[in-house]
Amino acid sequence: MTEPIRLTKMAKRAGCAAKHPPGFLLPLLGLLPKIDDPNVLVGSATADDAAVYKLTDDIALVLTTDFFTPIVDDPRDFGRVAATNAISDVYAMGAKPLTALSIVGFPDTLPAAVLGAILDGANAVAKEAGISIVGGHTIKSEEPIFGLAVVGTVHPNKVLSNAGAKPGDVLMLTKAIGVGIVSTAAKNDQDRLNAMPEAVALMTKLNRAAAEVLTRHEVHALTDITGFGLLGHLRNITSASEVTAEIDCDAVPFLDAAKVYVAEGIAPGGTRANLKFLADWVEFDNEVSEADKLLLCDAQTAGGLLAAVPESIAATVSKELVDAGVLGAIVGRIAEPGRGTIRVRKSR
Repeated sequence: MTEPIRLTKMAKRAGCAAKHPPGFLLPLLGLLPKIDDPNVLVGSATADDAAVYKLTDDIALVLTTDFFTPIVDDPRDFGRVAATNAISDVYAMGAKPLTALSIVGFPDTLPAAVLGAILDGANAVAKEAGISIVGGHTIKSEEPIFGLAVVGTVHPNKVLSNAGAKPGDVLMLTKAIGVGIVSTAAKNDQDRLNAMPEAVALMTKLNRAAAEVLTRHEVHALTDITGFGLLGHLRNITSASEVTAEIDCDAVPFLDAAKVYVAEGIAPGGTRANLKFLADWVEFDNEVSEADKLLLCDAQTAGGLLAAVPESIAATVSKELVDAGVLGAIVGRIAEPGRGTIRVRKSR
């Protein structure tokens, strides 16, 4: 009897945990030449989720690409997760996806039917998002790699970047944290709580509904939570916005299994790299445990949106998110102007 193909066993690193850590990437961004094209509304300077290029007074293009090695074993689920993750960057700019191209690296030791299933899963998510995958490029590689280059559109005056958070804003999160830890447990045959189905459900849930709610309201900053973890992507907001943030660790929704596994020492290498990088940016209260720190830095794949909204409308926005079938957890606040520092405390 033929053994089932386990895609995660072919990958050294899984999902967005395969990204180079921020400590490696951010200095490189600083070496890039300054962009002086006035039509570039968002470039690489603030480590945002996507680039934005103004075409006309009414239309700007949103451009992004995202790809990685398998975080799940099922090929179709791999395609679904990768597509959800890539399209999310468009939603994170307050935009609507328009079309996409596939990015494929595929071992010639695997049957073509596996790639067919990956593409089928990606197309299913693209259809749910209301777009088509219109082409792409494929190379041979030792590890399976899949993702999308996605184009979206947004009105130039309605771009939601990570650079506009203001003191007094409330921080709102739309998905639970912990899929990196759970998927690492599954890859290592340690998912004794059978938490991977819940993680897959989270990773294949489009941020479309959340974005539709948020773009109806005043939102000062927006990002999605992927490989740098909750605190890493919040650091991008605080740094770009030149503010200080506070996070209530007890208010952050974590997957129950992730809390169990991280206490046993299970966490992706990318999660540990995130925590190391953030040592210069995050001040943890003494009550915050090492497990909590890793959870807050856990490398997510296709994670939720993190929004900075005025406190006066936070309750309304949270209720509308919940009514739309989305989490609307208030996890912290923007405290005051600053260099980007984040303070993490426990409320109980």
